[in-house]
Amino acid sequence: MKSRQDAWTHDDDLLLAETVLRHIRDGSTQVAAFDEVGDQLNRTSAACGYRWNAEVRGQYLQAVEHAKKEKKEKKRLAQSKNMKLEQVQKNAKKNGEKLKTLKRKSDKNEEIPIRQETIRTLTLDDCIDFLQNYPDRNNLELRDDNKRLKLENQKLKKKNEELRLKYEQSMQHSQKIEHDYKLLMSILNQAKNMSELAEESCHNIH
Repeated sequence: MKSRQDAWTHDDDLLLAETVLRHIRDGSTQVAAFDEVGDQLNRTSAACGYRWNAEVRGQYLQAVEHAKKEKKEKKRLAQSKNMKLEQVQKNAKKNGEKLKTLKRKSDKNEEIPIRQETIRTLTLDDCIDFLQNYPDRNNLELRDDNKRLKLENQKLKKKNEELRLKYEQSMQHSQKIEHDYKLLMSILNQAKNMSELAEESCHNIH
């Protein structure tokens, strides 16, 4: 019986997030993801679900939306390929019916000129080859989106590095100002003390 009670680590949260996002992309359920993570971490599915909803999900909102879009794209691509395959099968069926008609006519000893390519029967390999070489606009769009996102990611990394350097420079400048301020206050205090000692000395002389 699973009864693990120790705290969640960063790696545990990362495994939970990656597994849930993968299940979303593949069209599976989050419950299945919780079960998978629970088996790996020796935790209950309910504990994994609570951790996801209470702590981890808020950090991956954009990733969840992106995973849902990927799921829709996969579903649309699968439907598109199924429609293409059905069309190929229909065409193959029509060609088969034409062959049967030609055969019936040839049985009646009628002279029918038949071109060799007309009676060619489509095979499963032909269908697969057609689908693999068919220009898929969705794949082209996905590749373009992937390139665009990579460029945006590079720009964001560069911007983040620039901001980090500016922050470090600002902190160094602030520390220098604080050091100069403390030094100035020390000099003023020393001057004040010397002034007070000078006044006491003059008073004692008089």
